[in-house]
Amino acid sequence: MASARESQLASAVLMIRPAKFESNPETAESNRFQGETDASPEEQHAAAVEEFEALAVALEDCGIEVLRFDDTLEPHTPDAIFPNNWVSFHADGSVVLYPMEASSRRRERRPDIIEALVSDFGYVVTQVIDLSHHETAGHYLEGTGSMVLDRAHRIAYASLSTRTHLDPLGEFAQRMDYDIVAFDATDKSGVPIYHTNVLMNIGEELAVICDEAIAKADQRTAVLEQLTQTGHKIVPLGFDQLESFAGNMLELQPEAGGRVVAMSAQARQSLTDSQREIIEQNATIVSTAIDNIERLSGGSVRCMLAELHLPLAARRE
Repeated sequence: MASARESQLASAVLMIRPAKFESNPETAESNRFQGETDASPEEQHAAAVEEFEALAVALEDCGIEVLRFDDTLEPHTPDAIFPNNWVSFHADGSVVLYPMEASSRRRERRPDIIEALVSDFGYVVTQVIDLSHHETAGHYLEGTGSMVLDRAHRIAYASLSTRTHLDPLGEFAQRMDYDIVAFDATDKSGVPIYHTNVLMNIGEELAVICDEAIAKADQRTAVLEQLTQTGHKIVPLGFDQLESFAGNMLELQPEAGGRVVAMSAQARQSLTDSQREIIEQNATIVSTAIDNIERLSGGSVRCMLAELHLPLAARRE
């Protein structure tokens, strides 16, 4: 059972440069944020690579270390740009691998990347917890898409959906010593929201959440009370902002100190002046346009970043 104290914010992230990005029809049924396009697969990929690089550079310019890994052409993994769904990294050296709903996404799990973090970058991995066996029972838990982790207080918030089930959630909680706050959330049409990190983000002091997506009053109250009890100031979002991926942001900590919060240009533009002011009092906003990625894959900036909380064997030069 893991119990190491963990900072909420990472100073380094893992990103996967796509080899053949394109809209994935296999994920469209459960992801209502995915749209359509007249662009060719080649045009979709070229735009995604450009957006990927712009985000990585913007993060580096703010003092966040970005470890880029290349996706592989074979097997084809159209959503490989979103590594946070198949893996999470923890301060006690644990690496957790997750069960994925779409068979094409299961191919994203990359043991070679975990090995490279150790051999090439000096990270320490003490154990690999593989939850992918739940796929045989049709139960899924897509990493820090399905769960929004309050790492400092060891609480996992999870909106249940076809991609987020209680059985793997319970195993994660047991193996990683987390408490679970599970609830149901839907978009304004009443359709279940496929990933929890679309509707909420938890930083050190701020929690950004579209709480009106939690229709059941008792569940909504439980989530908000838990966030308040852990000392978070709540920034509520509306449905239109949720659809602009304003909930899909991630707070990080540069090595030099301070905080940055990464989000897409669309998400930033959807915020009101008062919301933006609250966030900017807490952290520097880093935003780049990833319109192509958001429209075609139904994911945004937070989904592109897997935080590296692993310990280092020795400080790198």
